Amino acid sequence: MELNLKNPIVFFDIESTGLNVATDRIVEISIVKINPDGSEEIKTRRINPTIPISPEAQKVHGISDEDVKNEPTFAQIAKSLAKWMEGCDIAGYNSMKFDIPLLSEEFLRADVDFDFRKRKLVDVQNIFHKMEQRTLTAAYKFYCQKDLENAHSAEADTLATYEILKAQLDKYPDLQNDVKFLAEFSTKSKFVDYAGRIVYNEKDIPVFNFGKHKGRAVTDVLKAEPSYYSWMMNGDFTRDTKKVLTEIKLSMK
Repeated sequence: MELNLKNPIVFFDIESTGLNVATDRIVEISIVKINPDGSEEIKTRRINPTIPISPEAQKVHGISDEDVKNEPTFAQIAKSLAKWMEGCDIAGYNSMKFDIPLLSEEFLRADVDFDFRKRKLVDVQNIFHKMEQRTLTAAYKFYCQKDLENAHSAEADTLATYEILKAQLDKYPDLQNDVKFLAEFSTKSKFVDYAGRIVYNEKDIPVFNFGKHKGRAVTDVLKAEPSYYSWMMNGDFTRDTKKVLTEIKLSMK
């Protein structure tokens, strides 16, 4: 089933130096833009992360420091990438937990304002897990009856994710062919920050989603324990999490 689109939507996948969204960097990104008329545009490029690629990550995607040493840095392509993605909804596989937080950090690091919160975000993995419970390779085999070749190549993974979503719409009558519905359906929690450290509770109040204050309203914690703000700002949290926390703190005045 072809997607019913009101806006362009981009499917993207990232290969990185490691798994820490706060400190690791992108080494390859592939983006497929689907326009409302059904036309497709693909951009894939490698990026110099400016930090070493971990041996564990290199074993997964096969990209070495030598492979990317002459590629542009993310800061060099950030503005043109943000412009190309302007006005698009966004989809990926496990994107809410990894790709979107990591890409957000790269944009913030490059001082480029790209607000994912203004877009509809569809996580194809979450749809898959709600319906079947499996991995990208298994999902591709299950929905598309194909073997995923070049798994962990950003472009192969991106195209597979796009095909899976179309196949999911064919398979499940309950899924509406509407990006707003798919974005809501594929969101497990209402995140305030992309890393999911702060989420909205059932009353739409931002609460901490980790540690000793899990479930408590952020404003209540900051009032009762002001030093918690400093601890988080100095800790190994993403720039986006710190930005959101600061916005909540400023709103208390």
